[in-house]
Amino acid sequence: MKNFKKYLAPIVLSCATATATSVQAGEVEVLHWWTSGGEAASVAVLKDLLEKQGHSWKDFAVAGGGGESAMTVLKSRAVSGNPPAAAQIKGLDIQEWADLGLLTNLDPVAKQGNWDNLLPKVVSDVMKSDGHYVAVPVNVHRVNWLWANPEVFKKAGVGIPNSWEEFSTAADAIQKAGFIPLAHGGQAWQDATLFEAVALGMGGSDFYRKAFVTHDMDTLKSPKMVDIFKTFKGLRKYIDKDSAGRDWNIATNMVINGKAAMQVMGDWAKGEFVAAGKKAGVDFACLPAPGTSGQYTFNIDSFAMFKLNDAENAKAQNALAKTIMEPAFQETFNLNKGSIPVRSGMSREKFDSCADASMDAFNAAAATGDLVPSMAHGMSTTSYIQGAIYDVVTNFFNDDSLSAEDAVNRLAQAVKAAM
Repeated sequence: MKNFKKYLAPIVLSCATATATSVQAGEVEVLHWWTSGGEAASVAVLKDLLEKQGHSWKDFAVAGGGGESAMTVLKSRAVSGNPPAAAQIKGLDIQEWADLGLLTNLDPVAKQGNWDNLLPKVVSDVMKSDGHYVAVPVNVHRVNWLWANPEVFKKAGVGIPNSWEEFSTAADAIQKAGFIPLAHGGQAWQDATLFEAVALGMGGSDFYRKAFVTHDMDTLKSPKMVDIFKTFKGLRKYIDKDSAGRDWNIATNMVINGKAAMQVMGDWAKGEFVAAGKKAGVDFACLPAPGTSGQYTFNIDSFAMFKLNDAENAKAQNALAKTIMEPAFQETFNLNKGSIPVRSGMSREKFDSCADASMDAFNAAAATGDLVPSMAHGMSTTSYIQGAIYDVVTNFFNDDSLSAEDAVNRLAQAVKAAM
């Protein structure tokens, strides 16, 4: 985004006043990357609720679990002066798009819906630019989850691990029993998801913030970071040789089908278990990633709303923002997606034990200061710094010639260069 802002600057004004292509009055074009089974079911809920209000939904889905492909397409659309009405944008990138003058003011919708009182401040702050709402949050994901197949552990004769030391012991036994210990997809964002879980579990919340939020150089180059990289690299032997390029939901299905024992992934993975007819606490187990039981790495899905000239399309856009925050959508969507409602005061009656645990953990971590933004999912830093971290982490994970010391030095240099 850093370089993109420079590239886009000369044509910001033309983009900001662009008229979205409209097939009929009240159309809202929505860019997102929710294409897996559980995700597709979730977005269908929003489409249905909007169409029941008489508006038209134009789906603009771009496959790719981390959203990199979607962001590439969005930048191309913005450059051409034709951004969609709504786009799935997260974290600090929301403010960067707002700085370009491309996002619309949602304050009237937010005031009518009482968003300031319904949203935790840590969430509402991310949705605002210069104190004004420019995006609407959809949910809260906990990223630091360990998903496990109890039957595989039973066959291997070991318990589900609570620390990275226990993880290695359990993984050895699982491998000996003929199963894949860790289901993983060899994509940069998945490598980063696993890496940040190791960093949080071994370093703690303060260390994590210094490394991935404030980018303290002493922390990035510390002996603790070296140890974290070593532990991270040690997980590679528990992943099957066919993991390169594998999508996250395919890895999740390896756990669902009993081919693999575990996956470290955000709670969108639960949507895949639910879509497969599996029950929490029976067919699968959800635990905090090793060493992170009192901590909560959050990822907030949200839609940023772009400026539109067409009055009817703008009405549909406001209706979309309003609908996202309403209880009916918050409940149904998050039941499908695996996440928890971002709106406070929601009934827990229909949510399972994993969601219940996530809600409790979110509140507890917020009180203790252990609520931390996900680096791997664009909540803790800019997309430019995130990309620099991705490169170092995934190159190290897949290159046996690189030492942990080399990786730490490269990490510090890459982050400094991207700041």
